[in-house]
Amino acid sequence: MKLSIVTTLYKSEAHIDEFCDRISAVARHLVGDEFEIILVNDGSPDRSLDLALARSAVDPHLTIIDLSRNFGHHKAMMTGLAHAKGGRVFLIDCDLEEEPEWLLPFAGQMSEHQLDVVYGVQQSRRGGAFERWTGALFFLINDALSDFQLPRNLVIARLMTRAYVAALVSHQDHEFIIAHLFQLTGFRQDSQVVVKHSLSPTTYSVSRRLQMAVRYLMTTSTKILYLILYFGVSISIVSIMAIAFYLMRYIVFGIGVTGFTSIIISIWFFGGMTMLVLGLLSVYIANILSETKRRPYTIIRDIHRGAAMDVDGQRDDDAWSEDR
Repeated sequence: MKLSIVTTLYKSEAHIDEFCDRISAVARHLVGDEFEIILVNDGSPDRSLDLALARSAVDPHLTIIDLSRNFGHHKAMMTGLAHAKGGRVFLIDCDLEEEPEWLLPFAGQMSEHQLDVVYGVQQSRRGGAFERWTGALFFLINDALSDFQLPRNLVIARLMTRAYVAALVSHQDHEFIIAHLFQLTGFRQDSQVVVKHSLSPTTYSVSRRLQMAVRYLMTTSTKILYLILYFGVSISIVSIMAIAFYLMRYIVFGIGVTGFTSIIISIWFFGGMTMLVLGLLSVYIANILSETKRRPYTIIRDIHRGAAMDVDGQRDDDAWSEDR
């Protein structure tokens, strides 16, 4: 098998047929019939699974991985990548906002520069002013607090070598943001500027984006813990100096400490900072608890293979010819 195309299904019924037609045409142009299309049904509430099953009955290239429920976009993608058999693996969303035809220039760049990964980036972030502003704010905070800096305006679409995919899916993190694992895995990566379309409303609400941003920082950053330590040390030093000052003033000049307002403001300030620090530590502890349970991050209900596949699912695993 020379090429695997991996995508996920969630409210995708309007795009399945066109996506499969377009990506199949590109794959045939590139590798002939030696490709597979893996569709991971992430608990889609519409008819996506039914339409995909109907197509797989006549399309031998299709493999449908049906998850037992919705586990989330990133975990569904990792599940699909773990089942990919191709010498090259093309990961892409199936909503056609990312064009299947990107595979051709990605493959050309990979071969020309001997890369392990070619990924798409947008020249400018799509969406309205609020979406662009919050995205810029996230990257600003991430650069300041995270241990890893992410490339700006990433899209899901990327072409990867078999070795890179094997290393990527070897990560055992339960709570993760896939962009972090893309970066953490390493290898020789380069970007290609693409134009992502806006054909449908995003399924990522503001609250979900905020949750992902907090999760990313809490699972990738040790800087925050050090900042908490430094803040605590600084407050301790300032408080000791303040105690020494007021005590010396009382001994030398006989002036006592007064002021109800200053006391209340101090209580509110330090009470709020205490709650903030406890909240941050609680998120870290929650992530540790999630990781120590070692539960599978997805559960597969069934795997449906195309009509012409063998009963045991065996495929030709010959790698895509490499120029290395």
